[in-house]
Amino acid sequence: MRRFLRLLLTLLVIAPPLFAASGAVQCGKLLDARTGQLLSDQVIVFDEKGVITGVGTMSALPQGVKAVDLTGFTCLPGLIDVHTHLTLDPGNNGYKGLGVSVPQEALIGAKNARKTLLAGFTTVRNVGAGDFTDVALRDSINEGSLPGPRMLVSGPALGITGGHCDNNLLPFQFHYKEAGVADGPWAARAKVREVVKYGADLIKVCASGGVLSKGDLPGTPQYTPEELSAIVEEAHKLGRRVAAHAHGTQSIKDAIRAGIDSVEHSSLIDDEGIAVAKHHGTYLVFDIYNDDYILSQGEKAGMLPESIEKERNLGQSQRESFRRAFQSGAKIAFGTDSGVYPHGDNARQFGKMVAWGMKPIDAIQAATISAADLMGWKDKVGSLEPGHYADIIAVKGDPLSDIRILESVRFVMKGGEIARNDTAER
Repeated sequence: MRRFLRLLLTLLVIAPPLFAASGAVQCGKLLDARTGQLLSDQVIVFDEKGVITGVGTMSALPQGVKAVDLTGFTCLPGLIDVHTHLTLDPGNNGYKGLGVSVPQEALIGAKNARKTLLAGFTTVRNVGAGDFTDVALRDSINEGSLPGPRMLVSGPALGITGGHCDNNLLPFQFHYKEAGVADGPWAARAKVREVVKYGADLIKVCASGGVLSKGDLPGTPQYTPEELSAIVEEAHKLGRRVAAHAHGTQSIKDAIRAGIDSVEHSSLIDDEGIAVAKHHGTYLVFDIYNDDYILSQGEKAGMLPESIEKERNLGQSQRESFRRAFQSGAKIAFGTDSGVYPHGDNARQFGKMVAWGMKPIDAIQAATISAADLMGWKDKVGSLEPGHYADIIAVKGDPLSDIRILESVRFVMKGGEIARNDTAER
């Protein structure tokens, strides 16, 4: 009995309080992204590392801790965009892009990282950047030198000679090819090893033609099944997931059967492709907002006339594919292809997702729970619960009634640190 009492006394002395606290946020409403429930009068408590230690009613607020007052607002988890290009700007399309230096691309990334964070996107997956500028951006954000979202980055995207992820703007005498070009299974394996060596968290591969590239067709397969399988095997062996740019019907199925983790764009997916994606548990990513931007602003942004025409032939089909995939129960994560349109406008895609078949909570879950799962970070981000980062945004109103409220984020916290607070505005 004495030993038991000594043990009990020790536990009482050293046990931490129920909610170890460094700070807190008090929310008038809180959206539980996992259940879809909108909870009233909630407090989120987090520790000195910016990790949530507790979520509950105001009675759960530890003594002596002053909460940020968001009682007039709705709190949500920080949003996630799994398809960004932070080091690219939409004004640098076509031949104008040839004048962008590597240092300039890095500085563009710093500017856009801040814009993206302030828009409420506290986590992104950057799928394609020149000369590992996204690796430098990620590292600078992680060490606190720059404001920006949490990032997983791919470095240069892998692609075939003359394909969507090669640069076809320069004539033959320059003998230029992009850093990610690799032809054949063994060359592709070597390229995976190279981008991992220089800091890539994931592998981006161009399985089909694209819209903003010169001289190819979005629906045409580029990498072969053998090359795709080699890339996936090598990437997974090295602990990296694979995102496959694929518009075309056949290239989508080739990529899924090769074992990739997500299909980007997914524009011309057919019913068989949707079934294959469901069977393999593959995430589909549809960037269904930027069609509006390309068709209305593409010429002003320097996009090639052929690119605008490709988008004109593709955009409606992509949105119809999105609706069929969602109605069929395929796994969908929120990705926008930011950099094609201006950074910071990421949330404009939510309205399109709802217009094409989702309920607001479905779209929000695609940008929280599902996106976190795709990134392999479901235990860190995408939900406001203990053990997750205190990545919190707030809006005025109910996003379950009007999804477009998410275009006007008023408060942003990343890891317990406030990046934006416009809640005093009326």
